[in-house]
Amino acid sequence: MTTTPPFLPCDIAELRTLFLFDKLTDEQLTWLCSRGHVEHQDPGLLFHEGDPAAAFYVLLEGSVALYRRVGTDDVEVSRTSQVGVYAGAWHAYLEREEARAYLHSLRVLEPSRFYVLPAADFTEVMHTWFPMAMHLLEGLFFGQKSMQTATAQRERLLALGSLSAGLTHELNNPASAATRATATLRERVARMRSKLALVASGAYDRDELVQIIELQEKAVAALEESRGRPPLSALETSDREDDVADWLDDHGIGDNAEMAHSFVEAGIDPQWLEDHVGSVPEGVVAGAAHWLGYTLETELLMNEVEDATTRISTLVEAAKQYSQIGRAAQQEVDVHVLLDSTLTMLDAKLAGIDVVRHYDRTLPPVLVHGAELNQVWTNLLDNARQAMADVPEGQRRLTITTRRVEDWLEVEVADTGTGIPADVVDRVFEPFFTTKPVGSGTGLGLDISWRIVVGKHHGDLRVVSSPGDTRFTVRLPYTHPEAS
Repeated sequence: MTTTPPFLPCDIAELRTLFLFDKLTDEQLTWLCSRGHVEHQDPGLLFHEGDPAAAFYVLLEGSVALYRRVGTDDVEVSRTSQVGVYAGAWHAYLEREEARAYLHSLRVLEPSRFYVLPAADFTEVMHTWFPMAMHLLEGLFFGQKSMQTATAQRERLLALGSLSAGLTHELNNPASAATRATATLRERVARMRSKLALVASGAYDRDELVQIIELQEKAVAALEESRGRPPLSALETSDREDDVADWLDDHGIGDNAEMAHSFVEAGIDPQWLEDHVGSVPEGVVAGAAHWLGYTLETELLMNEVEDATTRISTLVEAAKQYSQIGRAAQQEVDVHVLLDSTLTMLDAKLAGIDVVRHYDRTLPPVLVHGAELNQVWTNLLDNARQAMADVPEGQRRLTITTRRVEDWLEVEVADTGTGIPADVVDRVFEPFFTTKPVGSGTGLGLDISWRIVVGKHHGDLRVVSSPGDTRFTVRLPYTHPEAS
């Protein structure tokens, strides 16, 4: 405001009609009129969020709207014409840093009158007239704040513990597989050394050795080709192994169950054996088949070790991406990297759920606090998982969609769970509110997510829900729209 409006007469009889002041004495009402004043305000902004909190306002006549800043927009929280509602420096009694600025913006919607009390006088009233109430309010304010902070920390630790346990389990599986494969590989290599000794003794002439080596290369090539094919079913595998074992029996090669398994794993069937191994001299067939069996078994074990170590590397990289270790607190990142790292961390928890990624890979990077945003994804994905706990298998679907809407990046997390009841869906972002059974949630997961998205990133977080279709949408502003 550029000019100060003229003060109007302050009537203690009018003040007495307000619910805030109806229990005060005439002396106290007179004091309020002497320290404060009544003023008229035309439509427009009365005070702005973040400005120094100079006065306490009580509506005497007119209509107002309350706003909170979300990103670059002022979002209307409420509007009212109720006489006696108050705003402004109502928390000045705390005399703390957070009480020195307006928490909201107030807009006058029509010509209105206010009773106005300077913040310092409001503080004096609270301390001298209501000392016990003031201490109770202060204790309530900071007690709730401390409890919320402590519980939020507990929520983070619980989430971290759950993720750590899942990661440990996920790492243990490939590590154990690599250990088993390595032990078996050592045994097979020892057998191959004995076969090399047989070769060195001159059991085969030069031409026969060349044929065996050529067969070995063809078998390894067949194995590589088979890695890209869909796996056989258990019944198909069993039938194929029986067919290969019969071929080996027909060529005088007994005790062949292990060998038949390696051949089938490599994609080799009786026809392949007939076309390749069957073409070598009869006296070499058994030796060639055994040599191919050892070669393929060794290759399969090495593939198993490679797959296991690759899985470990993937998990470690996902954990690094998830925690953003070694990265700046805030940086431009591809949101899909963050989403995928969180999905990898939650992989064990999401077993039995069809995870669908509808990613727009053309989206430019967005400036975010990566580690904290990953906590948001964790909360949303884990909530979706729990919401689908009672959904029959085959109907559990988690869909993650990314898109750009104007200058916002949107991430939508949708599930086919039971949904959020209509009478509580508007409360899900409230601290300590939860629809989960007692003991299974603190009610702070979505509150923390709201604070990270809205408070820290100046974005938006909203939800729509119906049975079988719940959608949480995170909106993040693009700080640099033209970023490549």
